This record gives sequence, structure tokens and C-alpha cells, in this order.
Amino acid sequence: MTKKWFKTNHTGLRYYEHEERKHGKQKDRYYAIRFRVGGILHTYGVGWMSDGIPEAIRKEEPELGFQGYCLKLLRQYKGNIKMGTGPKSPKEKRSIDAANDAATAAEQERLEEENITVAEYCKDIYFPDAKLNKAPNTYRVEDLLFTHWIKPVIGAIPLTKVAQTDIQRAKQAMVDAKKSPKTIHHTLGLIRQIYNHAKRPDIYLRAKVKMPKIDNAKLRYLTAEEIDKLLLAVKAKSLIVHDQAVLAVNCGLRFSEAAGLRWEDVNYDTGSLSIRDGKTGSRTVFLNDVVVEMLKERQGKKTTGPIFPEKKREGTKARTAEGTGQPRSASNTFQRIADQLFNKGVDDRRLRVTFHTLRHSFGTHVYANSGDLYLTQKALGHRTMVMAARYAKMSETRLREAFTKMSDVMKKGRETKQDQPEQVVNS
Repeated sequence: MTKKWFKTNHTGLRYYEHEERKHGKQKDRYYAIRFRVGGILHTYGVGWMSDGIPEAIRKEEPELGFQGYCLKLLRQYKGNIKMGTGPKSPKEKRSIDAANDAATAAEQERLEEENITVAEYCKDIYFPDAKLNKAPNTYRVEDLLFTHWIKPVIGAIPLTKVAQTDIQRAKQAMVDAKKSPKTIHHTLGLIRQIYNHAKRPDIYLRAKVKMPKIDNAKLRYLTAEEIDKLLLAVKAKSLIVHDQAVLAVNCGLRFSEAAGLRWEDVNYDTGSLSIRDGKTGSRTVFLNDVVVEMLKERQGKKTTGPIFPEKKREGTKARTAEGTGQPRSASNTFQRIADQLFNKGVDDRRLRVTFHTLRHSFGTHVYANSGDLYLTQKALGHRTMVMAARYAKMSETRLREAFTKMSDVMKKGRETKQDQPEQVVNS
């Protein structure tokens, strides 16, 4: 149906009426503007009178009527076309307004992101993701490090405002509390992971952490004689701790891996043991006769359940990892015996014997007997060759000692020669 346009008292402004809908006492009107620039006719619809004037303009000019609003647009578009600037039509204006709204929203989002604190980011984004994608024990350790050493110092600071001095304060707090270099290293590494996770290079660079070059690698390993001595002493005090130690030194297990084993993980047919949720993922280790004998003596008729269930004595605090029912740290019994046998007067953490020394000793002996770094890496479940390379260094140390001892052999040979009487050679 052809629309019937009506003229107004204003040049370039016209309207047509809605057949049924009313606005106030009269029919609703649809207004349009027309004007010429350079001989070209421009015609644009403005809208229905019932739609009213945009809120922003109404607030700026509360006395402005709808026809006045239409004429305002007419002058604006006509002027913009002549000058070649600004919106030249309602469609272009809507496009510009939409872009401005999007830019405003993006700026608001940016400001909100810049003001999110370290604690808020970790609570709402980092740790929920870590819980889904990291091993349970890794998640637990990171949560503890954040709660005790990161959150109290920088938790309330926005991610974009954390400075190097703030990182240093967190580090100094750990130094003052006499935390180990390994704990400090892991905590600073966690801060770096949080910023990397945020995927904001500008944020990460602003709070760039200068990681200390700390050599925390164990230098102490046990000889076969020392292993026998230690296991005998431990067995006299605790059969459970002894059996855990047997697994660690014969299979290269971390304490958490040994303590978390279940009977379902043991396969006597293949002579293997499945390590689930290890620090570097799942892997399979193989059983020698010593381990098989120990396991069968411990197993009895059990086919399921934990191999080392935690027994909480009345009046003591459980050492179990939350949600697993398994011990989270080695028994104090082991450490007391290790201290008595090997650690008297030893202050360097790298030279002290701990439960982890058993795993380190396993790796050292595997490499010493095979000379194969790749085999050593797989036996220990390392992701890269870098970690396994330390066992090659241990072997090099032993090789250097062998060369050094040759001087003793030569000295002994010379002393023996000097003690012998001179022989007379007849010419």
C-alpha cells in the first residue's frame, strides 16, 4: 500500500501516519528528512514519534521536541556531507554509535581486568583451571604455596600493579622463615606461572620474576652397603617404612608414589607396577625379586585397597593428603634413623640423606650399571633428558675419583720399589 506523506512547516521534514496505532490523541507518525547537497537528493527515515528521542539527547536538551530532534539530524547530516566528516546518515550514525559502544565496553572490560587482584585471579581463574589440568598433589602444593607465601604479600594488589619490589618482599618473607631454596624456587616459579596463565605479556613483563639460579640437586647417594645398613635399621623400627623404602630404592619411586600405591596397581604376571598420578604423569616400573617377595609377604589375601593405608593413632594429627587417604609425607622414623646414620654434622641440604635419597640412589646406580641416559630417564619417569643428566655428572665424579686414586697407586708402587734392595747388574 502506497504511503501518504504529509508536509510540515519545516523544509525537508515530512511524515506519514500509522493506520491504527496512536501516540497520545493523534495517530503515530513516522518522520523522514530530505535535503540536497551538490544536486544530490538525500532521504533518510528518522523513526516513529512513539519511539521518542534517544535518552542521551533528551538529557542534554530536555525541551527538544520530536520534530526539533528530526531537524537537528537534518542539519547535522547535511553539514557532515558538506564538510566530509562525522556520520552522514542514520545508518552510518548507528554504525558509529555501535562501534563507540563496543569500544566503551572493551575499555570497561580492560579497566576491570587491570584492577583484578592477584588473589581474585587465582581464586576465580587460575586455581579452578589448575585443579582440572594438574596432578592432585601438584595442585595441593601450589595451593599451599599461594596461601602461605604469595597471597599475604601480593594477593590484594592488582595484577597490573605488582612490581619487582613486591616479588622481592615475598621472597624475603620466605628467607626470613628459613624456607629451603627449593621452596623459594617453586614459589617464585608459581608466580611466573600465574602471570603466564593470564596470557597478558604486558602484565607478565611488568612483574617479571628474576628466578634465582639455585642448584638444589641432590649430591648424596647411597652405596649398596649403605642401603643395606639403612634398610636393616629402619626395619627394626617400622616394617611399613621399611617396605616403602624398599620400593623407593628398587623402583625409583618418590615417597608420594610409593605411599599412594594400591594392590590393583600390582601385576605379578608381567612383573610390573603401575604408577598413577605421578609428579610427571603415569608410568610403569618393573619389579625385581626383592620387591616381589616384600609385596607378597605384605599382601596376604588382599586384592584391592591401598598397600600402605594410613593408620591414625588417637590424639595425633593425620598426615594424609586430602581426599586420598594416603600419607602425604615420609615418616619421621625414617628421617631420625637417616640422621643418626649419615647426617651428623652435615649442614648442606644437598648432602643430607632423606627419603628422596633412595630414589636418587636408584637413578645413580641405574646409570652407573648401564651408562644409558635414555634408560635412566625412562626408569625415573623424567619428562626430559635434562633431569637425568645429573646422574651422568655423578658418574663423571666417580670416574674422576678413579683417576685421582691412580696417583695413590703410583705412590704406593714407588714406595715398594724404594724398599727393595738394589740389584747389581754384571756388565
